[in-house]
Amino acid sequence: MTEQKFRTEEFRVEGEKLITKIKELFHEGNVRRVIIKDKEGKTVMEIPVTLGVVGVLLAPQLAAIGAIAALVTEATVVVEKAESQ
Repeated sequence: MTEQKFRTEEFRVEGEKLITKIKELFHEGNVRRVIIKDKEGKTVMEIPVTLGVVGVLLAPQLAAIGAIAALVTEATVVVEKAESQ
């Protein structure tokens, strides 16, 4: 069994651009987890992403992200991605 390696990336986005950035990241396809943090660095939401259910289960999470976007002026999006081998 091969061990999969991951890397993380961080993006700072304005509240109104949060959903657009999340959708863009999910369309890349190699995302394992997304963590949304507020301006102070506190984790607001953590979304584990399973490859087979991205399209099916993403709608409720996007609604929650939209509510978060309305409340924060600036957010940090931490993305855990699987590295290509």
